[in-house]
Amino acid sequence: MRILPILFLMIVHVVYSQDINELERRNGFKEIKLGMLIDSVKGAEFKKDLIERKEFPAKQYETKSADYMTIGDVPVKLISLKTYKGLIYEIDVITGHDPKVMRGLEKSYGKATYSLRTESYYWKAQTLTLVYKGHRKEVKLTYRSVPVIRMMYVDKGKQIEEVADDF
Repeated sequence: MRILPILFLMIVHVVYSQDINELERRNGFKEIKLGMLIDSVKGAEFKKDLIERKEFPAKQYETKSADYMTIGDVPVKLISLKTYKGLIYEIDVITGHDPKVMRGLEKSYGKATYSLRTESYYWKAQTLTLVYKGHRKEVKLTYRSVPVIRMMYVDKGKQIEEVADDF
């Protein structure tokens, strides 16, 4: 009788991990992939320089290319991209509030985890995270690249080493 619950847990784990694998396989929104060069994104326009996490120089871009402006029949209001050294590390997709967006995400990536602290749903894979935050009139999807963010911290460590070696 113990085998049945163990078998059930193994099946649930395999089904869940396959969904997260799909998130990793897609690695972004439509043809916009995390870690790719910003020059590869159709219609990307520079908006402003910014300092990410109060220490990393980054740039923000937006695109309004027709290829990216719908999710099924749900219109996309805005696509914002953040880059570090020309590499995309964050994609924000803002749509109107439509329950089909969440249902589609859960069908593709499995059941989301709810964060009480941030009041949002999220999926976490090894190389990226996807956060779904619903507001009254809109939904914000945020894709973040773990390798590029890790690269920011490695570069910061190198800068500190250079200063330490200079004494």
